[in-house]
Amino acid sequence: MHDRFGASFGTALANLMPVLSGFLGVIIADVPLSATGGALPPPLFALMPIYFWCLVRPDLMRPGAVFAIGLAHDLLSGGPPGAWAAGFLVAYAFVDRQRDVFAGLASWGAILGFAAVALIASAVAYAIVAIAYTRLPPLAPLMLQIGMSVLFYVPALAAMNGFQHRFIGPLRSI
Repeated sequence: MHDRFGASFGTALANLMPVLSGFLGVIIADVPLSATGGALPPPLFALMPIYFWCLVRPDLMRPGAVFAIGLAHDLLSGGPPGAWAAGFLVAYAFVDRQRDVFAGLASWGAILGFAAVALIASAVAYAIVAIAYTRLPPLAPLMLQIGMSVLFYVPALAAMNGFQHRFIGPLRSI
């Protein structure tokens, strides 16, 4: 059923799903539950949809949404406001400028592409945290977080790809 503006509720919801998946990633990463008892940092679940949707449907993952997702991650994680927001925006800008290179990657290349983007976002956030606290935080937790993010990107990629093909991909013709 179409409303008077010509778009169905399903279409509007499908258009919001990339941004909502970023906020879902924030919630999953920042809920104070851990399968490892806190021994390992949570993956950057919020960066995964930002990276994926920036490549697949950049019209549905805009810089304003990336900033809002990053700010939500900052607020829920307890870090300095703006650290992850800036990191995610720099990563988004990098992927946006190199979209042809990243979109052409397949298999292990796609995973390594995400690893590079996670490293960039983490480096920006690390620098902002170091400036905010006027000392260098330890690197080991950040490196573990990047490693966990790359490991969890594989199943997240499959889920986002399936969602894109099932719900969002058909919207290209609308």
